[in-house]
Amino acid sequence: MMAKWNLDASHSEVQFKVKHMVISTVTGSFDQFTATAESNADDFTDAKFTFSADVTSINTKNADRDGHLKSDDFFSADQYPQIRFESNTGIVDGKISGEIEIKGSKQPIVLSADFGGEIVDPWGMTRVGFEFEGEINRKDFGLSWTATTEAGGLVVSDKVKLLVNLEFVKA
Repeated sequence: MMAKWNLDASHSEVQFKVKHMVISTVTGSFDQFTATAESNADDFTDAKFTFSADVTSINTKNADRDGHLKSDDFFSADQYPQIRFESNTGIVDGKISGEIEIKGSKQPIVLSADFGGEIVDPWGMTRVGFEFEGEINRKDFGLSWTATTEAGGLVVSDKVKLLVNLEFVKA
């Protein structure tokens, strides 16, 4: 039986970054999310990771933009309230492969994976940390709203960077 690890959400975060008007980057987060990890290997080469984010918890520090992102132009949060990831490999050569589901569409994805190590905290709990990064094309998932600037650049880039920092406590 694989060792189970529980998410420490207070020491974890899920962010995304997208270019706005070609000249700047907007950073957002999902404030409500869950994740699990299972592994027998100390280096997590055999690990199984799952992750789910609540789309309605999207936060770009702009209520109007957050509302637009939850709408049918982007996530259709009422119909598709979750973003999901499930790995199909452990961490190998600094990468992890899996499948991400957004707005009902599943696509393969490879994320860079940095295993921060394992420690025992002052309360005797064993903890591990990970940083995952990747990139998706939002249009692959039906997030297709678009507009162009006068110069012809996209108001919102098709490329979206994903940054996921997770800390787990051994169950």
